[in-house]
Amino acid sequence: MDISRLDLSLLVTLDVLLAERNVTRAARRLNLSQPALSARLNRLRDVFADPLLLPAQRGMAPTLRALELQGPLREALEGLRQVISSSTALDPSTVVATVAISASDYVQCAVLLPLMRKLRSAAPGLRLAWRNLDVPALPAQLERGEVDLALLTPASAPPIARVTPLYEERYVLIARKGHPQVRGHIDTAIYCDLDHIVVSPDGGGFRGPTDLILEAAGRARRTVLSAPAFLVALEMVVKSDMIAVVPERLAREQAGRLQILPPPVDVPGFDIAMAWHDRTTTHPIHKWLREQIVRFAKSPASGDGQVVS
Repeated sequence: MDISRLDLSLLVTLDVLLAERNVTRAARRLNLSQPALSARLNRLRDVFADPLLLPAQRGMAPTLRALELQGPLREALEGLRQVISSSTALDPSTVVATVAISASDYVQCAVLLPLMRKLRSAAPGLRLAWRNLDVPALPAQLERGEVDLALLTPASAPPIARVTPLYEERYVLIARKGHPQVRGHIDTAIYCDLDHIVVSPDGGGFRGPTDLILEAAGRARRTVLSAPAFLVALEMVVKSDMIAVVPERLAREQAGRLQILPPPVDVPGFDIAMAWHDRTTTHPIHKWLREQIVRFAKSPASGDGQVVS
């Protein structure tokens, strides 16, 4: 094979095609029209004297030759990225890129929203595509490049991903300002007597860890609403006399409209981590963004996490 007929754009195209196995998605990732991508694929087939990818029921199926090439090609491109990134300083103000981040509604509001406000001045050309977290689909999304980063609990991170911890979250009780029975303090008796909102992502659940803790103490609360997301619960609390237990960072974003109190029972918190695929580990833009997220996550108390170049 005459490697002089290959250029970097062709190799990158092949890498993306093998990851996506779908012309439409590959063209979108490469910012190419489908005819332009088809022309590159034809050149690759000619160079390798192999069809490489064949039409299949869903997308395209790689040939045996393509499967043999996939691993070494990815390693070679990653090595090249490392060489380039080690010798080129990134200027965030000149970055033009899109990064897809998968997260729950809670993380989108509590972390990504305030982070995005800070990123606008440091990297105005960086676009973030937020996606709702889909844990079962995440491994394939990371492999295909549909998701670049995921913010989630460490136990939910797929084995294929690199993972770094971000922060520990705790739960707080929220009630609207001016609530007739909650005036800066709440005891267990009042807590159990009020109407509660429970967040049930799968829908319809009326029990959670708090109920088990109360039952162990011989008590029970009255849950009247099962909401599909934390943001829905938050809005209902603001507009009613119902109360809820929610992650502290989410409540802090709405501190002007809420009373935020320690729950009268000890509700265990949880950890949030960041996960990504190896293919973006040394990419300068992705590396810089991960550093900003880590720095921001470690300085949450007053929203002072600084974005730096």
